[in-house]
Amino acid sequence: MYRIGIDLGGTNIKAGIVDEKNNIVIEESVPTLVERGANLVIKDMAELVLNIIEKTGIDRSEIQGVGIGSPGTVDAMHGVVLYSNNFNWENIALVDSMKAYLNMPIFISNDANCAALGEVKAGAAKECKNAILLTLGTGVGGGIVIDGKIFEGGNPGGAELGHTLLMKNGEPCSCGRKGCLEAYASATALIRDTKRAALSNKESLLYLNFKEDLESINGKTAFDMAEMGDITAKEVVNNYIEYLGDGIVNMVNIFRPEKVLLSGGVCNQGKKLTDPINVYIRKYCFAGEKAFIPKVSAATLGNSAGIIGAAALLL
Repeated sequence: MYRIGIDLGGTNIKAGIVDEKNNIVIEESVPTLVERGANLVIKDMAELVLNIIEKTGIDRSEIQGVGIGSPGTVDAMHGVVLYSNNFNWENIALVDSMKAYLNMPIFISNDANCAALGEVKAGAAKECKNAILLTLGTGVGGGIVIDGKIFEGGNPGGAELGHTLLMKNGEPCSCGRKGCLEAYASATALIRDTKRAALSNKESLLYLNFKEDLESINGKTAFDMAEMGDITAKEVVNNYIEYLGDGIVNMVNIFRPEKVLLSGGVCNQGKKLTDPINVYIRKYCFAGEKAFIPKVSAATLGNSAGIIGAAALLL
């Protein structure tokens, strides 16, 4: 039997057929063009599914159904995207709308949840039943898998790990509060802090290398300059690792997962990021090494995680 996973993104809609071993048999994508409105986006999603089925020649009877990973706050039980800021969607009955085109079971969850489930089924946590994934991008998303299933919370809007409080009255967050983990551990926050550090120390390599174009500073700049020995950049990196480490310690103390995974562009730093974070959480998790301390590592599936995880909603 096969399952279909859809990763609904701001730029592209990606869909793939996944086999029983969680291998993607075929994957294709089309532009999302979200400004057209939900109805046309949903129509394109359905047509993409029909297209990949036709291309493989797989009989419909061999397909269990479709899983969808969508950005935003999702009511998985009723198949509704309650709110997606980036899409400007509210109360979109995504599952029912898809069923107008596809006569098969359809399930939905948040995209970060699906990425976490994908890593548990086929990626860096495939030996685990309990894991947490943090996505470090423009914001901080998160997914929690408990006993091999996505933990949605008791009601829609739960498991928003990026919007747990890290610092009272701290940096403004996109959600309207101040001091959320997202405001300190996202790539956006890292870039902000790198720019600030450059401007505050005009003798640093950070400033001297980027003074003509501060906007070219990105999520790897501080790490690169730190490797070159710049003290200011090292301070930025150390602060970032502590912010992220504190957020992970909070999650470990609540859930004690078998593994914590990180994804997103910042994770391209590899062990330069994960090694010091592992040291940090061993030091600060409750009970220290007297209790279980999960390993923090980078996710491995990349862009495939969303498709594999969405397809796993059928399991």
